[in-house]
Amino acid sequence: MKIILLENVRKVGSIGEIIDVKRGFARNFLISQKKALFASKENIKEVEKIKQDLNKKDNDKKIEAKTIQDKIKDKKYVIKKLSTENKELYGSVKPTEISKAIEDNDQVKINPSLIQPSKEIKSLGEFSVLINLHPEVQTKIVIEVIAQEEAK
Repeated sequence: MKIILLENVRKVGSIGEIIDVKRGFARNFLISQKKALFASKENIKEVEKIKQDLNKKDNDKKIEAKTIQDKIKDKKYVIKKLSTENKELYGSVKPTEISKAIEDNDQVKINPSLIQPSKEIKSLGEFSVLINLHPEVQTKIVIEVIAQEEAK
């Protein structure tokens, strides 16, 4: 299915590009998230007109992402969880909890869908987490999971 991208999408393409993607990806993700439009003649003309505006919006988002990156880059956040004697957690640390920890410490709101732990956090210790703030801006933070009993 041919679509026109309305914003830069990582590993897919950049603004104004007409690309061919699978129908489900286009309909369920790109078009529903307003990241793309169907590539009809009218839409192609429309996108050509608003391409400068889209580039400006994308640059604004990129600048905002860079300021967030400067605030949280390489920081360590502590999350307290209940654990067993052999240092395993009851459940795991979810991106929503990581997002809440960042917001509590630095007053920076990050959508949990942007947070990608390198592996599932199911035990105590330190874990590296990648955060995709923008298709061109990423940062890493460290999550330290400590036992809730120790923290008292």
